[in-house]
Parts: sequence; structure tokens; C-alpha cells
Amino acid sequence: AMGAQSEAAPSGYCVECKEKVARVRCEQCADDYCRVCFQMQHRKGSRAKHTTTKVSSGMARGGAAQASNPDDMMELDDDAPLASYAPEAGSAPGNWFVERAKFIPVRLTMAERKDLRLCEAVLSVSDYTSKIDTTGKSKAKRTQLQLQEICAMMTALITARDYASGREVVDSRQFKDHESAIQDILEIGRRHKIMNPEKMRGEYGKLIYMLQDSVTPEVQQLLDMKIVKPIITVHSFLAARGAAGVLEDNLITTATREIVADGVKSRIQLNRESKEKHRAIEHLGDKYASRKVSDEEIKQCLYSMGDNHSFLTANRDPVDKMILYLTKLFSPDDIEQGYDLSISGGEDGARLSHSHEKQYYYVLQSLTLWREIAHDMFRLWYLSEEDLLDLDHRYELKDTGQGHQRVQQAPRISSAMRHVLHQTQQRVGKWIGSSVVHLGDNNVPNALTFIDKYTQVASILNPIVLVLRQIPELYKNPQVATFVDTQFGGCDRLAKDILLDFFRSAFDGSGADNFYDAGSCIDGRLTSAWHWCSQISSKPFYPIFKLAGFSSFDGEFQK
Repeated sequence: AMGAQSEAAPSGYCVECKEKVARVRCEQCADDYCRVCFQMQHRKGSRAKHTTTKVSSGMARGGAAQASNPDDMMELDDDAPLASYAPEAGSAPGNWFVERAKFIPVRLTMAERKDLRLCEAVLSVSDYTSKIDTTGKSKAKRTQLQLQEICAMMTALITARDYASGREVVDSRQFKDHESAIQDILEIGRRHKIMNPEKMRGEYGKLIYMLQDSVTPEVQQLLDMKIVKPIITVHSFLAARGAAGVLEDNLITTATREIVADGVKSRIQLNRESKEKHRAIEHLGDKYASRKVSDEEIKQCLYSMGDNHSFLTANRDPVDKMILYLTKLFSPDDIEQGYDLSISGGEDGARLSHSHEKQYYYVLQSLTLWREIAHDMFRLWYLSEEDLLDLDHRYELKDTGQGHQRVQQAPRISSAMRHVLHQTQQRVGKWIGSSVVHLGDNNVPNALTFIDKYTQVASILNPIVLVLRQIPELYKNPQVATFVDTQFGGCDRLAKDILLDFFRSAFDGSGADNFYDAGSCIDGRLTSAWHWCSQISSKPFYPIFKLAGFSSFDGEFQK
């Protein structure tokens, strides 16, 4: 779990996280904190009454402090999560697109998609983790196996790309001349995965663990080349070609907006928005094209920004819809007969005991947290890869109770999650339960496991939202209508029964062998939701899910 380390904080830095510049000093604790850590450490009990003074920028710990305005504590640090909503189409973009573009990968070209298929094919037949991540090997033997598997992968890539070059490599075992090509192919696979979390579900794990091993000094000494390169983002691509100004152009909000047929907009309005978007893309391509960057490359970057909006529609919007269902159909103050959200530990598998009001806010804050994570997913994924490839925090192969896992600290993703959690706490106004985020322990061994957990939120919520949307259409069938009226008392009550069961049982702390692994901690909330999904077939409304076309929460296990 995230927590302070034993060594002292550097002078001028937060005593808790040791990563951020200290902004406030607690007069009672006599310690300096960044604003996020102060809020986290002083949320409850007698500490909530502690007073602060402001630490001057750049001042070392122990120096003089200035009296602070209480409102100063509420400001986020400079590397806080990005604004939660994109500017409206036609409005001034500010720095929203500039900051977001730093973590949005560039969409693959047709030529790159050919290399992507090659990358996927090679990884799909690799047994890298099965051979490497086993116990009983000496360090030298493990390094030898790592080198053999990495060289085999590179040989396959080169041979499949160009047979003549492959024959030369097999004979000479010299990969240095192909360093750039191998970096490009593997970067394409990583970029594709970030933009499409549901893809490469098995291949990506092998790829990132292979890259993780390739950067170690032991392997580098023998390999004598690097196969890792930075992800090509929209910002890095445009900045390198002197065209970053497009990200601040007023037309970018129109050129990248998501056009959704939501049933509210007319066909005429949708067509008009589509034409406006197309004209904006063409105009920006012509305006910023130069000898360094073509209009097609500008358009590719704009399409990539649009892809991010599509990602948010698919992954963030289901959470927004569930929050809307909660706030519109339930009230924290009034309990409608038959729709009490309260839960009691020990009943129906629940580990938590919450009143109706407490459970309402517990669900609301959990959904809000998931929303903020989905909104910031590309940035979190970018930071996760940096943590995984960080030589200052190397992994240890351990039996975590779920097989042998690579247990590794993740300081960047930990810091980012502190800020996301702080932003969520500020938004909902109160916090119920634990704020512990498991990272680098038996529950969440490393950053890859963490990021994979939260890409599954949409897989949980999307089917529920789709079923709720399908209920009125299903009700038009006389036989279904009879079943719904008899069993549930109508469409509205059926929808509310589904939501009641989800809001109670998917947030009750269940789903693990002990309270520490599930409970009310940040990751335990998601564990409880998956536990609810595993029991869907026993629910009285399961036939409605099947009639609506539901197959599973996990979706298709495909590339």
C-alpha cells in the first residue's frame, strides 16, 4: 500500500510522499506537507483540527513559514490530474488539449498496422513469462534465459519483416543494425494497446515484461542495444515538427469533438456537426502544414485526439450514467419503501455495515473515483510503463498467493493516484471508508496489474447500462411485459431493482478472503464489483439480461 518510506524527506519536500515540494506546515505536527498529503493525513480525528501555515516556495524545511489563507490548501499541485471535461466545441481550448496531448498516442498509420500484426503474431506464440517467471533458477541462469528469449523474439521480427536480413542475423547474431526497426515495431504494439485496452490482453503482458528485463544492466551488458523507445504522443510528434500550435487553435474543439447519435439530436443536426468537424479538420491541416509536417500528418494527430474522445465515451460515460442513475433515482435523505441501500456486515456476504445515507455516499465516491481514473487513463498508463521500466525500483519475483508475480514499487502511479484520490475527495465533499491504494504488494503486485484492473470498470458498467436502456424496448413484447409486471411490478421498478442490487451488493466489501484484501480500500471496491458480476446468473433479473443480449462482463477475449 502507498505510504511513507523510512528515509527522511529531502530538504524542502513533503515529509509524507517525499516527492512533492512542501506547501504547508502543520503547526501541531511540526511537519511540512504538500497539499495533497496534508489533506490525506488530516482528514479525520483530532488531526482534522490541526492548523497550518504556508511554506514559501523553495524554502527548506525548518525555515520560516508564512501565515496561510485556508483556501490555499485546496489548490492542487502543478502535476494534478487534468481538467475533467473537454472544452465545448467552438470555445477557446486553453491548455486542455496541450496537456492532454502529452499522453495521447498517435493513431497508427496503415503501414504501422502491418507491423502491428507482425508484433502480435510473434508475441502470441511466445512463452516468455512461462519460461522466465519460475522459481529455482540462479540469477545467471535466469539472465541467460532472458537473453535467449529476447534474441529469439528479435530474430522472428527481423526474419518475418525481411527474410534476407533474417538469414544474416541468424548467421551473425548481430542485432545492432536493426535496433531502430525493432524499437519501432515494439513501440507500435505498446501504442496500440494504450489506445485499445481491450486488445492484446495476453500479448501485452509478455511484451512489457520482456522490455522490463531488457533494460536491466545484466541483459544490457550482453545485448548491447536498446529495444525500448518512448511512446509517440500527439504532443511529441507535433512539437518535433514545429506544429504544436494546432493544439491551441480555437478550431480544435470542433475538429476533435465526438459526434454521438444519442437519440436527442436530429439527423439534420448530426449531419451539420459532422460537416463542421470535417471542415475544421481540413482547415487545420492546410493551416499548419509545412515542409516539416504534411497536412495528412496534422489530420492524423487530430484523429488521434478524436480517438481519445471516443475512448472517454466508451469508458468514462458508463460511469457518468451510473452516477446519474444513483443521484436521480435514490436520495441520501429519503428512503423509498423497498429501496433501502443500507447493508449489514455478515448478511448476504457483506463485510461492511452502512446506513442508507452512508452507503449512498460510499457508492457515489467509488463511482466518482472510477470516473476520474477513466478520464485520466492514458496519463496513468503512460506513468505505469515508466514505473515498470524503472531501474531504480526493480521487481522481485514472489509468490503472492495468486501464483508467482513480479512485485515492484510504482512511485509515479502512486503519486498520480494520490492526486486523483484527492480530487475525488474534493468533488464528493466527504470520504467514507479506507483511502489505502494497494500498489507493490500481494494484492496489486505492480503497475501493470493496477492499470489492468481499472480498464475493466467499463466492462462491468457497460452491460448494466445497456440492459437498463433495453428494458423499455423489451417491454413492448407482450410475453416479456407479462413477466416483468408479474415479477417486478413494471419497467421502472425492474430498472430500480437492478440498480438497488448493484449499489448494495457490488459495494459491500465482499469478494476476498479477508477484510484487508477487499473491504473498503480503493481496490477492494473494484473487487466487490467483480464479485457481484460473478453472481449475476443467480439474480432474479438475470433473464432480462439474457433477453437484452448480455453474454458476459468480460467481453470477448480477443486481440
